Amino acid sequence: MVKEKPVLYKKTPATLLFLIDITDRKVLEDQLAARADELLQLLTAYQLVNRKLTLLSTITRHDIGNQLTVIKGYLGILETEQADPKLTEYCTKALAASERIVAMIQFTSEYEKIGITAPVWQDCHAVVEEAAAQAPLGPVVVKNDLPKGAEVFADPLIVKVFYNLMDNAVRYGQKITTIRFSLEEAGENVVIICEDDGDGVPSGEKERIFERGFGKNTGLGLALSREILDITGISFKETGMPGWGARFEMTVPAAAWRRAGV
Repeated sequence: MVKEKPVLYKKTPATLLFLIDITDRKVLEDQLAARADELLQLLTAYQLVNRKLTLLSTITRHDIGNQLTVIKGYLGILETEQADPKLTEYCTKALAASERIVAMIQFTSEYEKIGITAPVWQDCHAVVEEAAAQAPLGPVVVKNDLPKGAEVFADPLIVKVFYNLMDNAVRYGQKITTIRFSLEEAGENVVIICEDDGDGVPSGEKERIFERGFGKNTGLGLALSREILDITGISFKETGMPGWGARFEMTVPAAAWRRAGV
């Protein structure tokens, strides 16, 4: 590489030339360019494989779902027309197993979406309202005391977290009448709280409820929820008193929450 600079030499205008050896730099640039090409090819191949796997799993889920619908239909007929109480009991259990399979298929569909879309800032109050509009609440009342404008940086699937909390509360709360969402500040962090007035979670199950497969149904909802929250460092635990209702706490680190407009 040659660079030049105008100078005065013995009071006469002249040009000073700089000769710079950039051989090593060019070698490194060529190596980086080659490496970038390799990475681009790997990324393209990964995206192609991922699309094929997604398509395959989507088709498979659809086909399995169709066959399960047929099975559930015939089992329902057998259950209602069966005179033998023992066989009726078997039909009931088979139907329950079919429902669990359907839930597992739905879980795989939701799990595939985790991390696909980049995290975004979301208004907690609005997300709870959206989840409540979808959840099978029946007579149960949702009190949304989350302040408007309190935003968290999270995977867009966070609405599933709030939905799962409501769905679980209704399913297992027994005497439940109310689900309440609120927010507390904890130093620089904030804690989003979901509590109900149901039966609560037994002391020995407070961590196990987050394991896949644990529970009366599929035991997948809370496991999925924890993974969704973990993407942006939000911790998730149950802290309620057994017999006095469940209480779930989502601790949001300082970098992942803000007040809109501040």
